[in-house]
Amino acid sequence: MKGKPYMDSILNYIDGEFREPYESLYLDNYEPATGTIYGLIPDSDASDVASAVVAAKGAFPSWSRLSNDERCSWLEKIADGIENRIDEFAAAESRDNGKPLHLAKTVDIPRAISNFRFFARAITQWSSESHQMVDVGINYTLRQPIGVVGCISPWNLPLYLLTWKIAPALATGNTVIAKPSEVTPYTAFLLSLVCKDIGLPNGVLNLVHGTGPKVGESMTLHQEIKALSFTGGSATGKRIAAVAAPMFKKLSLELGGKNPNIIFADCNYEKMLATTVRSSFSNQGQICLCGSRIFVERPIYEKFKHDFSERVNRLAVGDPLEASSKIGAVVSLPHMQKVLSYIELAKSEGGRVISGGEQVKLTGRCENGWFIQPTVIEGLDYSCRTNQEEIFGPVVTIMPFDIEEEVLAYANSTTYGLAATLWTENLSRAHRMAEALEFGIVWINCWMVRDLRTPFGGVKSSGVGREGGVEVLRFFTEAKNVCISY
Repeated sequence: MKGKPYMDSILNYIDGEFREPYESLYLDNYEPATGTIYGLIPDSDASDVASAVVAAKGAFPSWSRLSNDERCSWLEKIADGIENRIDEFAAAESRDNGKPLHLAKTVDIPRAISNFRFFARAITQWSSESHQMVDVGINYTLRQPIGVVGCISPWNLPLYLLTWKIAPALATGNTVIAKPSEVTPYTAFLLSLVCKDIGLPNGVLNLVHGTGPKVGESMTLHQEIKALSFTGGSATGKRIAAVAAPMFKKLSLELGGKNPNIIFADCNYEKMLATTVRSSFSNQGQICLCGSRIFVERPIYEKFKHDFSERVNRLAVGDPLEASSKIGAVVSLPHMQKVLSYIELAKSEGGRVISGGEQVKLTGRCENGWFIQPTVIEGLDYSCRTNQEEIFGPVVTIMPFDIEEEVLAYANSTTYGLAATLWTENLSRAHRMAEALEFGIVWINCWMVRDLRTPFGGVKSSGVGREGGVEVLRFFTEAKNVCISY
């Protein structure tokens, strides 16, 4: 669409200014719960990225020369700005994403605030390594900012994952060009309003809205963007790696997952059951860390199937604005069609739907929204497409197993290696399985417990560059060795 924005429309944030896209093109912004357009977002291109690069390069010298304490202060101001408008941010995320409002307000936005606060304080504890060579000299390492860096974030946790990239990049002295998902752009726009309100120096953070093929590709190709941090699908990650590798850009790729949830008969059953419902269907299953393949030791399989299905059937699918709603809308019409197609695929592969499996038609405000029943499927082989490909929706499969070696083969059979969840009270088994599982994250008797100091990310097709607090800071810096001879 060409023309000026209307309704709840947003603009790019470049060099401290709100700018229309260079070609004056816009994309429709949909509310998943109603299936209606509520605003426009910039359909930016390489010209807008180029403008952002100029701004970021211009801001880099002064921003990088600030002390760690000074940059810490700016990040704390951003965190305060989000916290002061938490209701507005939560409402925007719920409207953009379709997730229940209470989830956005109690989880997503607070975690985004925590990202800024954590990295603001972490940078003040930054230390340099030194190594003494006896009777020769001392080597020490300088950690210096890279320059202009690019951050590309997905639609499922739009502000949380965007700030996971922006905060450490700014803390270490880089200037940033960020591309939020064009599907869920509004919280990023609110972030730019916060930056404007607090007077963040112009060009330090630039937000360019638009699609991956236009904005993301331009960022990947631009010679002056020295590093890229991307979270999203594995196919897109593969494209970024292919383009960026010959340019020797630094890359961090957090990609897809097909995560196993392994349940042994000796588990704390009630804790496991409650957590498994949550780990399967939080945010409509649209979290890369959700457990979508559930393997249950045979002695408790029938009991688990009955109890799990009963609890899943009680999950209220409804308007995200209603406090009673546990399952909101999936993010878009094409995504709903994709998820429903996988349910049909599962049936064709011999699966039996024991809970859900249908689109939900609501009345009133949400009558045209994109809702799917939380779905549980059994009877599939572990190697079928449904159990191998990422669905990224409210769909899980369940199947029994007998011995450790068997379930390890099931769990490790996919090309993905993001996260695994293990339920057992046997300490020896827990350690043994954690070592054998081919996943970057292993949760034992819990799910989604995050310490920002620890590594995050996957192996195999789930990405490269597993980073915790210190590792993220290191990713956004270049290491320089200095040797002083005696």
